[in-house]
Amino acid sequence: MGLFSGLLGNAGAVDQAQLVKDYGKLLTPTETIELGFKLIRDTFIFTNKRMILVDKQGITGSKVEYLSVTYKSISRFSIETAGTFDLDAELKIWISSEVQPSIRKQFNKSVDVYEVQKVLAQHVLG
Repeated sequence: MGLFSGLLGNAGAVDQAQLVKDYGKLLTPTETIELGFKLIRDTFIFTNKRMILVDKQGITGSKVEYLSVTYKSISRFSIETAGTFDLDAELKIWISSEVQPSIRKQFNKSVDVYEVQKVLAQHVLG
């Protein structure tokens, strides 16, 4: 992920081994990480059981919130692909019956947003 993309708040893919090293303590014994993305200091992770959003807060980032969202609580989601002149694609996720999306994430062009959508669809629909 380039600095420019990071400054704009775009997410880039993170190596699975690195995610396990950094966040393995959050997983249940039968849970595995499938995909993960990093924004400047924040990370979000797709596991075989849930989605984990890691929000580093404050100037130093020493305070961290871990938000766990089960796939069954996701009522709908959408992707908006990057156009010719766009820098990013966007993922929107609605939790339960909320009117506005609860989660919005932007991806730089290094991330295949269709792959993200596929993983999310497999869990939400399956």
